[in-house]
Amino acid sequence: MWMKVLIVDDNEQARQMIRHYLHKLSDEFRECADGAEAVSAYAEFLPDWVLMDWEMKQVNGLIATRNIIADFPDAKVLMVTNYDEKDLRQAATEAGARGFVLKDDLLSLHLFLKKSTEH
Repeated sequence: MWMKVLIVDDNEQARQMIRHYLHKLSDEFRECADGAEAVSAYAEFLPDWVLMDWEMKQVNGLIATRNIIADFPDAKVLMVTNYDEKDLRQAATEAGARGFVLKDDLLSLHLFLKKSTEH
């Protein structure tokens, strides 16, 4: 099953790497460079998954996740970040994220999303 993926990350190279790791699961990607754009991009694209960075210039990933979930309660958001801190994981869960993957382990991202399509 192919999925639609919204990638929200201020680093273009990170977005390219994520697309590379997921090319066997999706050929439909939409990208945003900041959380400020994420809600409107979600509304237009209606992705199966949102891959959300945490630290961005205008609106961080936690706020963007909260905003998406507020408008679309069934949205599936996965935090994809460089930061592996217990407090951040807790805050991401409280914001509505369904998981947490580190950017230096994008193979886990592929496996997580692949497993989600099997259910």
